[in-house]
Amino acid sequence: MMTKPSHRAPRQEREAGDFVACPGCRTLIYRKRYDRLLGVCPDCGAHSRLTAEERIRQLLDAGSVRPVPVGPTVHDPLRFTDTRPYAQRLEEARAATGLREAVRVVSGTVCGERLVAAVMDFRFLGGSLGTAAGEAVTVAAETALAQRVPLLLVTASGGARMQEGALSLMQMAKTSSAMAALDEAGLLTVTLVTDPTYGGVSASFATLSDVILAEPGARMGFAGARVIGQTIKAELPKGFQTAEFLLEHGLVDAVRGRKELRDTLGRLLRVAAAARRGAGRSGDRGADGGAPAAGTDPVLRQSALVPDRPAGEVVRLARHADRPTALEHIGQWTDGFVELRGDRAGEECPAVVGGLAFLDEQPVMLLAHQKGHTTPELVRRNFGMPTPAGYRKARRLMRLAGKLGVPVVTLIDTPGAYPGLAAEEQGQSNAIAECLHTMASLPVPVVSVVTGEGGSGGALALGVANIVLMCENATYSVISPEGCAAILWKTPDGVSEAVSALCLTARPLLERGVVDGVVPEPEGGAHTDPVAASATVRDAVLAALGRLRSCPDGEVRAARRRRFRAFGSAEAMDGAANRSVKEAVL
Repeated sequence: MMTKPSHRAPRQEREAGDFVACPGCRTLIYRKRYDRLLGVCPDCGAHSRLTAEERIRQLLDAGSVRPVPVGPTVHDPLRFTDTRPYAQRLEEARAATGLREAVRVVSGTVCGERLVAAVMDFRFLGGSLGTAAGEAVTVAAETALAQRVPLLLVTASGGARMQEGALSLMQMAKTSSAMAALDEAGLLTVTLVTDPTYGGVSASFATLSDVILAEPGARMGFAGARVIGQTIKAELPKGFQTAEFLLEHGLVDAVRGRKELRDTLGRLLRVAAAARRGAGRSGDRGADGGAPAAGTDPVLRQSALVPDRPAGEVVRLARHADRPTALEHIGQWTDGFVELRGDRAGEECPAVVGGLAFLDEQPVMLLAHQKGHTTPELVRRNFGMPTPAGYRKARRLMRLAGKLGVPVVTLIDTPGAYPGLAAEEQGQSNAIAECLHTMASLPVPVVSVVTGEGGSGGALALGVANIVLMCENATYSVISPEGCAAILWKTPDGVSEAVSALCLTARPLLERGVVDGVVPEPEGGAHTDPVAASATVRDAVLAALGRLRSCPDGEVRAARRRRFRAFGSAEAMDGAANRSVKEAVL
């Protein structure tokens, strides 16, 4: 459907003389300064609308841009007339903008990395999606496919072009099919949502990308806020459909100001390029892939070498508030981490974090439970207990890793999945099951580390890995000691007995083959020297990834399934304590 364009005037209509009026707060800004600020108001932060040419100039490397030709499409298929003939409206739009249509397609580079971009221009009939615009987006996708490079979509649209009838409607399916081909080819797709993005564009190619970025304040939705408000006869929430609202509801990955956009795009493109070169694939044995040098693997693989501490003490250390968190590990380990958010179904769960980064020059997808240290942090992160949205976000990022061909590294630290009413209503069991299923099916190497608490299925949902490691003072259990005591001992006094009976510490779990190795911690626990503890876990992860590089292409998934197939088999479990990691994994 075609929504009514915003009353905010285009940037060109706001300029007068040497000054520009901010579209948000109406402050007068010196034009040259406004240009230096990339069209962002220094007072209120409002982002002005840009033409397609301005957008291309801001995002792509100077001198790299080349136009991509788009073939002819049908002209005025319905011979439509409202207050004026559609053909006349087209000619007026072309004369006013200098464009043939609402989408420009170019190839070029961002931060030196190649891509194809389809950039919408709202000035041309409100950026509406007609046959020519749909053809342009489709050609952009087909060109990206032919050149084996990522696709960038910059959206600005009021919706479908009504004057072209059902042919306009068909562009939603046409462009979505083109996006599907890029998914099948393993090519990264990124959308940059600008204000406004509505109707048929938001309900097709705009929201199908692997990564969706949005400018501050940009609005996106299927129907416009005015239409919704009039239909349901209710006042809409403050900031409804803005980028910030979309981020909070898990519908976009990040909100980025214009000064940050090139850098964020560059990071994503570098990961995709490294994956295409094979640096992250299991069969690549090249020297540039970041495999650790001999002798740097700290992992203990014989249970006799693992300290045999009282289980109650280990539980206390695993839950210590000062243990390094997932984001602290990621910040210490990685270069260029881009956090990706949202389950794309209306929720964002802060108890699960994930994103793409380089780990010792290897592109990886990192997924983790996130707790925090202070009470406000813990509350905001739901004490590391994911809702269904957290697991659905994790699954989305797992599938992206599989598509791009990059290894997955998960850090596990959760008391368990959130056991609330809303979680059950939203399908907590299904969300966990889908994570297990997806991890079992990933075609890329997976390494998991239990860094703190490994609580029940909520932990295992991120733990179906080729190599599973465990920190020396971590725990991994079918249920919390408190839960076990309540169910079996039927009294809180049974907690200490449950702690011992569950065999939830590193040494017995290594003996049973549940984990493949134990990562040592500083004396007294990871919280006594978080930096050193994190560095040791990093070395263990790199060593595990290095081992998995010897796994032949096509074998890594089968090896992972064999690992979990063995659990419970008497024959397999009898020899678990004596198996080497290579035998267990490969």
